Amino acid sequence: MNKSELIDILAQELKMPMRETNSIIKTIVSAMTEALVRGENIEIRGFGSFMVKEYGAYCGRNPKTGEKIEVPPKKLPFFKVGKELKERVNL
Repeated sequence: MNKSELIDILAQELKMPMRETNSIIKTIVSAMTEALVRGENIEIRGFGSFMVKEYGAYCGRNPKTGEKIEVPPKKLPFFKVGKELKERVNL
């Protein structure tokens, strides 16, 4: 499922105009993104949680040349599935 399919389903389910539904989804995604940028965790009970994991610098290598390179520290978004969702998917 992609964003436009989610908007279609929500519009049909709530009997709302597509434009309004699109605005709602954009607002939710934007709010979640901003929370992660601020370093906050997001927990949606029964679904899962989103967080930002920090990775330290390390020495890697270029797979083409084999040359060693320094990889700088970075932050990446991470999703951890909730217990209820995991159980539902594994039926």
